[in-house]
Amino acid sequence: MPSEKEMIEEVFSSKFSLAPLTFRLIQFNPKVDSNRHFDALVEVSWKNITAKFVVEFKSLSTPMVFQNTLNMLKSLSLQNDCLPMLVMPYLSESQLQELEREGISGIDLCGNGVVIAPRKFSVLRSGKKNRFPSSALIKNVYRKNSSMAGRVFLSKGNYETVQKICDEVNRRNLLVNSWNKNPMSLSTVSKVLKTLEDDLIVERKKSIQLLQPDKLLEKLSENYSRVNTKMEIQMKILDNKESVTQMLSRISRSTGLPIVATGISSVTRYAVMQRGEMLSVYCPRIEKILELIPGRQSDRFPNLELIQTDDETVYFDASEQENFRWASPIQVYLELIAGDKRDQETAEQVKSFILHNVKQEQQG
Repeated sequence: MPSEKEMIEEVFSSKFSLAPLTFRLIQFNPKVDSNRHFDALVEVSWKNITAKFVVEFKSLSTPMVFQNTLNMLKSLSLQNDCLPMLVMPYLSESQLQELEREGISGIDLCGNGVVIAPRKFSVLRSGKKNRFPSSALIKNVYRKNSSMAGRVFLSKGNYETVQKICDEVNRRNLLVNSWNKNPMSLSTVSKVLKTLEDDLIVERKKSIQLLQPDKLLEKLSENYSRVNTKMEIQMKILDNKESVTQMLSRISRSTGLPIVATGISSVTRYAVMQRGEMLSVYCPRIEKILELIPGRQSDRFPNLELIQTDDETVYFDASEQENFRWASPIQVYLELIAGDKRDQETAEQVKSFILHNVKQEQQG
């Protein structure tokens, strides 16, 4: 991300353009609104019409920075016919619309902007791509292992400290507790939390609290990547003395193997959906199951699919019901929303289940 100094240099260089407007620097660090200093005082021109703006530069394009700066600009009592303007590396379409509604000007370094001078001119430019796609401390906190620090808020929405969040993430991580995976570090949780705060998903006051569970689910689904599998085997189980889930549960207890149903196979725990008889499960070492299970590999009417993966997220927060581990509702939702139209329709049921539980947990 560019520094504020680099942003200022770019806006007032010949490279910057927001046609048909031109920008001219009048003064650095002007003092306006009592004792408040701004980054720059500029003159914006359209043909022979000019307007003066006090400009606040922000080097991070996060929802929190945007909202806080917008609130500050709205509260100003400017004199000498000056108008407020925000400059960020990138402004989204929705942010430009919000600026326009509030009558506040804003431009970015990508060529998007809304510049409003009442009774003089109003110019809106949008559609330019984000040249600065990531300003997060971790490249993507909503994907892979770091996503668990966000997912945990959908199970419990309020924590006293960052350490409590870290402890809860590792407590719910089945591979940390039964497969010698390294626990998530406190520093990783802190970095994820910083992004969640910047995105206005959580807030940190007396405690750390989930604000927007629906936005968190949206972020998780937008950034979800399919499970990285090492081996997939379909089988026909021949022994009818016990159910497939009873058999796998017995093997899991005797060997210590983590075995969890996939999200698709767990869907009926949280939504109404017809599905086939085949049970699909995740396990980090399926050859051990193959040694102990009475059946044969077959793609004709299989009733068990073994998927080998050490992706920690699929085991995260698995719940034990009827002596077998089923995927968390969040994992179910993410697998469904990445599927076909029928899966996505069912995902809405699971989403309602998750959000209802979050609401109940917050109220109780």
